[in-house]
Amino acid sequence: MRCAYHPDVETNLRCGKCGKPICPKCMVQTPVGARCPDCAKLYKLPTYRVSAKYYLRAAGTALGMAIVCGIAWGLVISLVPSIYLNLLLAAGVGYAIGEVVSLSVNRKRGTGLAIVGGIAVPISYLVSIFSPRGLSFGLLDLLALALGIFIAVTRLR
Repeated sequence: MRCAYHPDVETNLRCGKCGKPICPKCMVQTPVGARCPDCAKLYKLPTYRVSAKYYLRAAGTALGMAIVCGIAWGLVISLVPSIYLNLLLAAGVGYAIGEVVSLSVNRKRGTGLAIVGGIAVPISYLVSIFSPRGLSFGLLDLLALALGIFIAVTRLR
């Protein structure tokens, strides 16, 4: 007997659902047995199926949150000048952006959404440095920015 998908390969395996002969290369192991690729119907989970509409919604939400969080970040830093407070604020901004973007796309996840959330944190930082505290950029600011990006990305990945 020959495989239905690879006619040059001999096999003794059959699909557990339709009975079509399959070789080990095209066999898909499922919880109920070996299936052919047609019967296995490998789909992405609905949580990870993100359409263009969701990406547009996520980008708009992320930009809005970046501006709002950046203004708040700049105001807090100008009112309470502390070097280490920036780390806490960046983590909070990353969490807020990640959570609100996640809510706006109905809790969907994926690499593209993580990238959108990760880009929103530096935009938020850029908005915050134009606050009354003036332009400053140091190693601790870079570390805070990396922390914020990490938290936003992990909320959406």
